[in-house]
Amino acid sequence: MSNKINIAIDGPAGSGKSTTAKLLANKLDYKYLDTGATYRAAALLWLRSKSPSIEDFLPIFINSRLEIKFDAHKQLTFLNDEDVSDEIRSQDVTKNVSYISAISYVRERLVEIQRHFSKSKQVIVDGRDIGTVVLPDAELKIFLVASIDERAKRRAIELHKSGHQVNLDEIKLDIEKRDKYDSEREISPLKKADDAIEVDTTGMTIGDQVNVIYDLAINKINGHI
Repeated sequence: MSNKINIAIDGPAGSGKSTTAKLLANKLDYKYLDTGATYRAAALLWLRSKSPSIEDFLPIFINSRLEIKFDAHKQLTFLNDEDVSDEIRSQDVTKNVSYISAISYVRERLVEIQRHFSKSKQVIVDGRDIGTVVLPDAELKIFLVASIDERAKRRAIELHKSGHQVNLDEIKLDIEKRDKYDSEREISPLKKADDAIEVDTTGMTIGDQVNVIYDLAINKINGHI
């Protein structure tokens, strides 16, 4: 596989982006960047700052340091030299991440970090605006979708494994609100790129998802699509 490509994987919350991208990166021996982790770190900073307004928060954000590091294939997120990789997955952070990610300056700064990481090619990046904004020139763009019920169930399992108490109805409501907010925000809304390939993951196992996109990637790398 001599051709070096970047792969953009977009989709709403719970569509399987992160898990699929991680496994696909291992299978292709590519690097994987979870852009959601950068926005989650910004949301965590917001919660910790207890800022009464965005105007009060921005100087704190500007003067903070956010870094992505890797331990083998595992991505670690550091906020002011503190490893917050686990804390950014909390339900409180999840509830605030869409709000923070809609702030223009926050997105601009984090997109710069994401683009810089992807310059070397052979990178898989997942998020909500990768194919449209972050990596519009990615050679392969995937847009994952799944039913609300399927996505809520996946999120509940993920939280339960992390030791969090879960309420399926509450998770489903949060996902519906987040879909609406992400799709309707003025800055970098969630939408399918014109040249993206849509994959409906409802009823699919993670293995199925990975295999479908792996085949598409191999065909693209070999110049068949």
